[in-house]
Amino acid sequence: MSLEQIANEIKNLSEKIVLVYAFNTIGKTRLSVAFKDTTKDADGNHTGVYYNAFSEDLFVWDNDIENDEANIRLTVKMSNLSKLHSSFTEEDVMKQLEQYKPRYNFFFEYHDDVQQGLKSISFHLPEDVSLSIKISRGEERIFVWCLFLAMFEVEGWADEQSAHFFIDDPVSSLDDHNIFITAATLFDLIEKHYEHRKIIITTHHIGLYSILADWLTKGEKSGRYKPITSLKILSRKDTRVTLETSRNDVFLHHLHLIQILDKAVQTGLESYHFALLRQVLENVSSFLGVGRVNYVLEQIGIENPSEDLRIVNNLSHENVYRLKPLRMHPDNEELFKNIFNKLKDKYQFVTHTEQQ
Repeated sequence: MSLEQIANEIKNLSEKIVLVYAFNTIGKTRLSVAFKDTTKDADGNHTGVYYNAFSEDLFVWDNDIENDEANIRLTVKMSNLSKLHSSFTEEDVMKQLEQYKPRYNFFFEYHDDVQQGLKSISFHLPEDVSLSIKISRGEERIFVWCLFLAMFEVEGWADEQSAHFFIDDPVSSLDDHNIFITAATLFDLIEKHYEHRKIIITTHHIGLYSILADWLTKGEKSGRYKPITSLKILSRKDTRVTLETSRNDVFLHHLHLIQILDKAVQTGLESYHFALLRQVLENVSSFLGVGRVNYVLEQIGIENPSEDLRIVNNLSHENVYRLKPLRMHPDNEELFKNIFNKLKDKYQFVTHTEQQ
């Protein structure tokens, strides 16, 4: 299939929420462009709102080398979005940004003609607003994402182009915790807009895909979202790109999750890792044909499977990602390692680290 055909297939899906895992180099960004072209109206106008790599390309650093970096700033290229910039403020963006716990403040600089929008954005440490700083690539990615989240609420853009949101992978260059904070912002976006528009999210990150899939189809609100959610895998077979329904027998992503968790055990566990552990347990239970996590815990030798599962479920909730402390409590860490190590021993999962 061509990406244009896949874009049409997604367009024609009856489900209002479409979550797509796409392997690297398959063409997620090109798919978002194909979807944009496929869904234009008769006059050639966009009918939806998009976030993708081209959105991020609108922001370019001016390092002010000629002045010894005295006035470093993030410049903003002119685009059809520029006319919307005056419709939101620094406070609107900071409201979105707060959950990421930024270490900096920022200020907007506008063009003299307000219709030309933002000219640049300067960043400063809270204790010294006179000194401009350059934030990291990960911080920049988060900032641009939060700016777009604020823009999604602007009347005259999201409201006029109201058919759909297409969000392409806002998680590159982020650490694990910020990836899952981003999952929470995406879930918030779904909750706010799913009744009125289609929402398509693509990602290469297995953790982000797994967590969103879990919240939408198995979480406490799954009764609302599961009937209107389609889980898809974009992959390449020989020279053909295919869009398949995500099923455990086709997409055994628990092996990737185990590698992520094994690394976390060595470098430091945080509360959200319980959500990934639950994903692994659910996938194993499905593979065994029982569909019951309690059974897996019994098989690996957990003494009190019902109680341990209750704790795992409680610590897999979306709000865990927004709460402090991020690091696991020692008692929970002991429980996590007990389940994880017994799971690996029972089913002989071998990670890359153990192979080396």
